[in-house]
Amino acid sequence: MKKDYIRPLDFRQGRVDMNHGAGGRAGAQLVDELFARAFDNEWLRQGNDGALLDPPPGQRLVMATDGHVVSPLFFPGGDIGCLSVHGTVNDVAMLGAVPAWLSASFIIEEGYPLADLRRIVESMAAAAREAGVPIVTGDTKVVEQGKGDGVFIATTGIGFVPRERRIGGALARPGDRILVSGTMGDHGVAVMSLRENLSFETAIVSDTAALHRLVATLLAAVPEGAVRTLRDPTRGGLATTLNEIAAQSGVGMRLQEAAIPVKRQVEAACELLGLDPLYIANEGKLIAIVAPEQADAALAALRGHALGVDAAIVGEVVEDAHRFVQMQTRFGGQRVVDWLSGEPLPRIC
Repeated sequence: MKKDYIRPLDFRQGRVDMNHGAGGRAGAQLVDELFARAFDNEWLRQGNDGALLDPPPGQRLVMATDGHVVSPLFFPGGDIGCLSVHGTVNDVAMLGAVPAWLSASFIIEEGYPLADLRRIVESMAAAAREAGVPIVTGDTKVVEQGKGDGVFIATTGIGFVPRERRIGGALARPGDRILVSGTMGDHGVAVMSLRENLSFETAIVSDTAALHRLVATLLAAVPEGAVRTLRDPTRGGLATTLNEIAAQSGVGMRLQEAAIPVKRQVEAACELLGLDPLYIANEGKLIAIVAPEQADAALAALRGHALGVDAAIVGEVVEDAHRFVQMQTRFGGQRVVDWLSGEPLPRIC
């Protein structure tokens, strides 16, 4: 039942204050007039501190959680709202699971404009609707001015996967092929270009997107078990993600630099900033490690989807007791693609 408030929230000029996080009438009003209205669904309408969920019979549950602290909160091609949905949906999908539900926790700084908060929440709601993954429960906290940075969002996702499906970072085998679903580094460079006031002939926009339907297309195109590993190369980029998989599986990786798709503008920005695009975050791309006899079918499936038109086979898994990731350069030499050292691009996801 809708509560009787003195006046509605002022979404044009109003700001978040400490009362919105105090657990009283102001907080309930913020939830009712913003979050519940934007995220409305049958589970949220239960009105409890959690949601009662019924997974399909015969399935295993998958759960993933992620925190989002991107700065700035709005960037070319997206914002922290849609990013928080896409990031967690993708983490669930990388285990071959169907994402089903999300939770969301907001930490909001006192004084943050309600207009910007509504913009973030509406973007988040639109991303959840487009993905078909409802936000079914959540929480809101307000911290004192100066003790936050606008808005932080933590999301948790739950999905389900067939019991017989095995996809994970420890399953790569020598001979397997390494595929990427598109160009590397778009998201990180889009955020950095805004911070550094860089301009290009063609704008660089974030690739943030939900990848579960792309994963479903890939898995439907090859026999069960042909896809060994799926991973979205977010913080640390392609290089760090492949090092993680190599360590988990006890194998090496051999990449072909000429085969790795990178947009010209991203390469130019990385040269200007002294960065390597292989270490730059992506938010709408995946890595797939696939059995060699199914690599061409997997590539065709990825390229047949709107989010995979630039997919490529970029290397192979090899035997290597040292678990090195190595790359043949465009000039015929070789170099080790090591773990990310330090944090060249903080606060990008």
